[in-house]
Amino acid sequence: MDRSDSLVRYRDKRNFDKTPEPRHDAAVSATAGALQFVVQKHWASRLHYDFRLEWDGAMKSWAVPKGPSFDPADKRMAVQVEDHPMAYNRFEGQIPPKQYGAGKVIVWDKGWWVPVGDAARGFRDGKLKFELHGHKLKGHWTLVRMHGKASDKQPPWLLIKEHDSFERPAAEFSVTDEAPDSVQALDMPLDPVAPQVARAKLGTAKKDSAEAPKVALPDTLSPQLATLVDTPPQDTSDWLFELKFDGYRLMARVERGRARLFTRNGHDWTDRMPQLAKALAGLPITSGWLDGEVLMLDDDGVPDFQALQNAFDGDTTGDLVYTLFDLPFANGRDLRSLPLVERRELLRGIVGAKQTGPLRFSEAFEAAPADLVASACRLGFEGVIGKRRDGHYASRRSPDWIKLKCSQRQEFVIGGYTDPKGSRTGIGSLLLGVHDGTGKKGGPLRYCGNVGTGFSERTLTQLHEKLNALARTDSPFNGPTGTGRSTHWVDPALLAEVSFAEWTKEGRVRHSVFHGLRDDKPPRRIVREKPQPVATGKTQKKATALPATLRVSHGERVIDTRTGLTKLDLVRYCATVAPLMMEHLKGRPTSLVRAPEGVGGELFFQKHLDKVQMDGVAPLDKALDSGHPPLLEIVAPNGLLSAGQMNVLEFHTWNARKDRIEQPDRMTFDLDPGEGVAWPQVQEAAHLVKVLLDELGLPAFLKTSGGKGLHVVVPIQRRHGWDAVKGFSQRVVQHLAATIPDRFVAKSGPRNRVGKIFVDYLRNGRGATTVAAWSARARPGMGISVPVTWADLPQLTGGAHWTVQSVDDRLREGNAPWAGYARAAVSLTAAMRLLPG
Repeated sequence: MDRSDSLVRYRDKRNFDKTPEPRHDAAVSATAGALQFVVQKHWASRLHYDFRLEWDGAMKSWAVPKGPSFDPADKRMAVQVEDHPMAYNRFEGQIPPKQYGAGKVIVWDKGWWVPVGDAARGFRDGKLKFELHGHKLKGHWTLVRMHGKASDKQPPWLLIKEHDSFERPAAEFSVTDEAPDSVQALDMPLDPVAPQVARAKLGTAKKDSAEAPKVALPDTLSPQLATLVDTPPQDTSDWLFELKFDGYRLMARVERGRARLFTRNGHDWTDRMPQLAKALAGLPITSGWLDGEVLMLDDDGVPDFQALQNAFDGDTTGDLVYTLFDLPFANGRDLRSLPLVERRELLRGIVGAKQTGPLRFSEAFEAAPADLVASACRLGFEGVIGKRRDGHYASRRSPDWIKLKCSQRQEFVIGGYTDPKGSRTGIGSLLLGVHDGTGKKGGPLRYCGNVGTGFSERTLTQLHEKLNALARTDSPFNGPTGTGRSTHWVDPALLAEVSFAEWTKEGRVRHSVFHGLRDDKPPRRIVREKPQPVATGKTQKKATALPATLRVSHGERVIDTRTGLTKLDLVRYCATVAPLMMEHLKGRPTSLVRAPEGVGGELFFQKHLDKVQMDGVAPLDKALDSGHPPLLEIVAPNGLLSAGQMNVLEFHTWNARKDRIEQPDRMTFDLDPGEGVAWPQVQEAAHLVKVLLDELGLPAFLKTSGGKGLHVVVPIQRRHGWDAVKGFSQRVVQHLAATIPDRFVAKSGPRNRVGKIFVDYLRNGRGATTVAAWSARARPGMGISVPVTWADLPQLTGGAHWTVQSVDDRLREGNAPWAGYARAAVSLTAAMRLLPG
């Protein structure tokens, strides 16, 4: 940006006939030294620190309310403001009343800054890393922009100290307190690097295709394949994630205005998709290989695999969509050695970012993979694909591409079928198999169960015709199947794509659903797909012993079809976490969420014991409201097991204890993301809530919700009633919504929070409850609410980061992240005076 343009907002805000601030840089040329930075201490309506970095002849500026901290755990709010002129670096003085920024200004620190990596890209992407060489501020730092529009006039960032030799715990050292005075009279520190080195880093280091080797376009190209994994990488900063599409993988070869389409096995399908070939031939590219997935979308924009298959069977492929995600070759260059992010940017430039028409670009999502998987599953997608940002393109199965699926799903070889029963036509079920081993021959075909659901009438008829044409008299499976006399054997030439809940010990699939036939893969290559662990060192889950007197009826009943968890599994989990969970339950009125039909079935709250008796669960001493029976309390660990036997999945508690029930001892802020909010925005929102609470002098403890959000809990002294506490919490949320309206909304309701986060203060009303720490949630996957430290927040992959099945290792840490919670309670009185309104 031209310097004069970048300073327009600065000049428009000020009356230079009244303020002593510099108008512009008319008498000040850009420094010949390294890049300058300055921090000015500014007593305006509130004391804050203005942090400024030299950038293209001006000073990019951020207002930091609490000033910098040398503790990496302190994420200091930094609101970007208008650029300032270079001459402002030496400004100290008094801005007069009624002028913009009225108040005293001193130069609190000054020196040089050195970008780390590509500064232009870092600023554009919202993660600017740099070194500071000042009188007070030294070492490595990062500015991280809150996710939202980069074009916002005052986007919020976080100023964070990186780990290095200069870091110091906040409890031991505060630079703003230890060094409060001006450094205006001091000389500038010595330049840390040659001037041209620092300035060069402000430019872009982005590679382009000109750096890739020139080659002739190969006639064939095999695609890169993803590795199935059982969990996301622990550190996802080097990965990007895309939706996993339910379609056919296709490679497109474009040369001299002609396009050809190939399956992953090299079969030419150009004639089957003439409209896509025509669209590809019209791209602004002279030659190249493009990689993507061909789809048929339903009315909601979700891929429909059976509709895709029907389109090919009926030669009605005019509505197909080709979603492109990689560019291995382009315009006479081999791009495979370029980082993935560079190839994607080149592809975006060719295809465009529009999500209409037959050719579309596969967007990456800035969210934790677990949160993305949950969203993808809700929308009807298969899952997500993770790719290393700096990864090269390799025509093989690579650990640089990973896939995380909503449920277990893979291709099976069809070896036979059974007769239909009742009014059903065609077939009863398909007999499925996989090959033992890999390679061209594939090894013997092993029977692994059948699938009898997921068929339409049309599909049943078409399958019957195709299978009859492959009829044979003997079984193609190696070994017995136990399927009886009604079985019809077929040559193992057709593939069925099937989702299922789990593999049994006998190697059979359970709860299988048919999705369609595939003919883009050779049957001999179909083997059992086994997920590879990304993290190692997982401990074997040990079953918790239950009391001999506890009888769990129908313990084998599956309560969550996604995971296969049974009622007995949940009761054992309750027994395991009971010592941890009781710290959050004891003495509090508790509501129980019962799910007699399991996850996905009807739920209802139970607030009173009524006639139902449960060991370890007792009514409060007296009813709180006339005409209603007493509320209940979990008084002993075995109460959790009794509740589990009664199909209780969730435990919700009041924000007050029974001994002083009308005076809450905590406030809870439930971060509830609306539609379209990615997980990083939820993480950043939690940071922003903490920043505000810190400035109000209020302690803040964090826990996952077990659902899609986070809970911020504030322990308070029991001095105020329900109305005062709820009213204050509402003011906190209204202040957030007024200060950062692009991120927060103060009104509940799905329509109000589309693309935003509602911080639910309603949890602080009398009678309102919040799910307790360590409680499972009645949602697919059965996430759990877990106490965490603020340092854990960047590593969380979603509100359901831990589930009943995956929490074992985390149990060793227990409630330690909330150490000091009981002693942290403060009065709300001072905070009430500080908060506007």
